[in-house]
Order: sequence, then C-alpha cells, then structure tokens
Amino acid sequence: MSDAVQPTAAEVRAAAEAVKTALDRHLAAVERRSGEDDPAVYEAFNQLAAAAEVYDELLYDRYDEVTPFEIPGAEDAPPYTGPEEPNALSVLIRRDYAVVEPQRLLAQAQRVELADGDAGTDASETVHGALGVLFGEFEPDEIASRHKEFGLEEGDSTLWVTAADETAEPGEWLETPFDQVEADRVVCRFDVSAVFDDADDVDLDDEFDELEPLDADRH
Repeated sequence: MSDAVQPTAAEVRAAAEAVKTALDRHLAAVERRSGEDDPAVYEAFNQLAAAAEVYDELLYDRYDEVTPFEIPGAEDAPPYTGPEEPNALSVLIRRDYAVVEPQRLLAQAQRVELADGDAGTDASETVHGALGVLFGEFEPDEIASRHKEFGLEEGDSTLWVTAADETAEPGEWLETPFDQVEADRVVCRFDVSAVFDDADDVDLDDEFDELEPLDADRH
C-alpha cells in the first residue's frame, strides 16, 4: 500500500480508543442485561465487533500488524433490506441437544405419564417416544432451563427475528415452516455456541510460546 493511502498514526490511535469505548459499553450492557436475549447486549456486541474490525484493518495497513483476537459471527449476516416499519414478525428458534442420559430421559417421561394418568402406555418406553412426551408436556424454554434433568446436553442455539410485510394466513407455512427464511430480513439474532467459549479459553501461554522473540528495538 502506498504512503498516500496509508492511515495516519492518529487514525490508528483513534480506532484503538474506539475499541476501548466499545469494550466499556459492552461490559456495561452485560452488567445491566435484563435476560438471556437482551437486545442491548446484542447491539453492544455488534458495535464492539465493528470497532475491532476497523482497528484491525488500520493497524495492519499502517504497521503491518494484526490483533490477537477475533469476534466470530459479526460479518456473517447480510445487510438488512426489509421494511423500515415491519407490520409483522416471525421468530425462529433452533436449539440443539444431545441425549447423554437416555435412562434419565425415559424416567422423566414415565413420571409425566404417571402424573397425567397415562401410565402403562408405550410412549415413554423408547427414546423418541419419551422425547415426544416431554416436549409435549413442557414449553421449549422450560426444556432449555431444565435440560440436565431430562438427560440432555445443550448444543448450539439461535433465535432469529425476521420482518414481514404482513402476517401469514393461518396454516400457510405449516408444511414447510423453515424453508422461506430471508436472511436479509433478519431484524436481529441471538446465538449461543461453544465456539464462542472456545475462543475465550485459548491458552495464551501456548500462543506466546510459539512466537519468535521480538527484536530489541521493536515496540
């Protein structure tokens, strides 16, 4: 890159200060969060991701250096092109689970059947039958909060809020409820994944051990 288009040292410094400000705002939003899917936290996360990306680019252009961290998922979503004032919304939720304790799952389903007076049926005698009993009895949010009681282990989860021009007709999309999602109409989304935890758990000592010693005159 030529000197004419390189960012100035002052621009890089300003970008670094913007990252610091975004970090403070993100922490403040997390400390004040009203629930798991607080939109203020989501907005602060996006602002932090954007500020970090700008700083990383300027740092590389000016000094040929990069930052040691990356915020995943910040640039995956396409720009929003839906209505500015949506008349209808669709909320799409996906939560993945692993069945890690089948016997606990079966026992919980049998308790539900017993409480409902359905003891002796075949529904709770298989894993897929027990899942039907439990998900038929409990709301998805309750399953999520009590998953360990049911012998389940959480995987990734995501919640998308998409904008629509008008509410769908009754029964219109029931046969294929997830086939017509338009990513550019996603108003906001909330993702939970172990990949985010893994990024935070990187052993910095191991990373530094792999680096070559710095030159004495390098800052």
